[in-house]
Amino acid sequence: MSETNWYVVHTYSGYENKVKANIEKTIENRHLEDQILEVRVPMEEVLEVKNGTKKQVSKKMFPGYVLVHMIMNDDTWYVVRNTRGVTGFVGPGSKPVPLTEAEMKPLGIKSESIVIDFEVGDTIVVIGGVWKDTIGVIQAINEHKQTVTITVELFGRETPVEVSFAEVKKMN
Repeated sequence: MSETNWYVVHTYSGYENKVKANIEKTIENRHLEDQILEVRVPMEEVLEVKNGTKKQVSKKMFPGYVLVHMIMNDDTWYVVRNTRGVTGFVGPGSKPVPLTEAEMKPLGIKSESIVIDFEVGDTIVVIGGVWKDTIGVIQAINEHKQTVTITVELFGRETPVEVSFAEVKKMN
């Protein structure tokens, strides 16, 4: 598998969330989940004072930019570049330049690997979130998104459910 990197995409100002949604929809439609892993609009919490009252608000760290974690190839470049609202990748000419580890650190995006003690076929119990106390069998593990897909019985049918690594525990 090719190397995944974070790339910066320039968008029309104010269209960041719309571009994020459009790219995610295209990923789903073209089944590129294994090539374009994540799309982010970096946000930061800011204390705003208006009319003498303090209020905590989320603001975009980089208005006009979206971060995309992906494997760069002709298909993924084309999909992202031709998304409505995208003006281009950040980099010289038409060659996107990936962000370095040092550039990613202040954004709070880490690339360390997580060691998990379960594998496909294991029975696990969900310890948090919407599916708390649900028991299921792992069907798939997505290390990039840090989720497992388990099957649970819902209305008498086996249904696949995606749950975060942090919300599951292997049954003994």
